[in-house]
Amino acid sequence: MLEQHYKWHSPHLGHEFEMLVYGDEGYPLILFPTSMGRHYEHKERGLIQALQWFVDNQLIRIYCPDSVDAQSWYNIHVNPAERALHHVRYDQLLRHEVLEKVTEETGIQRIAVAGCSFGGYHAANFAFRYPERVSYLFSLSGVFDVRSRLNGHYDDNVYFNNPVDFMPENPHEALWRMGIILGVAEQDITRSQNETMSGILQQKGIMHWLDVRPNKTHDWPTWLEMLPYYLSLIK
Repeated sequence: MLEQHYKWHSPHLGHEFEMLVYGDEGYPLILFPTSMGRHYEHKERGLIQALQWFVDNQLIRIYCPDSVDAQSWYNIHVNPAERALHHVRYDQLLRHEVLEKVTEETGIQRIAVAGCSFGGYHAANFAFRYPERVSYLFSLSGVFDVRSRLNGHYDDNVYFNNPVDFMPENPHEALWRMGIILGVAEQDITRSQNETMSGILQQKGIMHWLDVRPNKTHDWPTWLEMLPYYLSLIK
């Protein structure tokens, strides 16, 4: 399986940024790491190996970017407004640097995004903010509300990057053309957030699947089962 390492200076972040890419053909998938995870996390955890059949058969090309959670939502050493602002910079990197690289290399305008745990937050936040550029969202045990990380602080940067807040009023017509799966374990710490997000989508009439896996927990063995099955549903 072809593996490529990308590293460049990000003008939005002001420092170097890294990403791993698997495969040279196929539908593009941006796969976000878990909280404070790095670009190599999915390889180390076995998720890339679990998806190798899709890559070997040139069905999927996987892009694994770094996170900046340690500087944004998880950074307790700066004030909450700065945490949110740093995420905004990351969002701009994703939109104007990562996504543009993906589009340039594949020629595909609407891509797939996925992530586990806090990576599910990043996937959902990106998909819901830019639905015209995302055709499939696979959130595995995702988080949809980041307010618990902000010590009561709230501003526009929080609102527009907190899916449970901005999605009820989000009118973008492309949301109704997106394939959305919210996968969660029966005994998952994020189950209530997934049920809340599902309720918001249902109220808006947005088709989706809330997949609650019985007798499973918030952990890698569950996600290693989920994501290959979800990718098999791409048409």
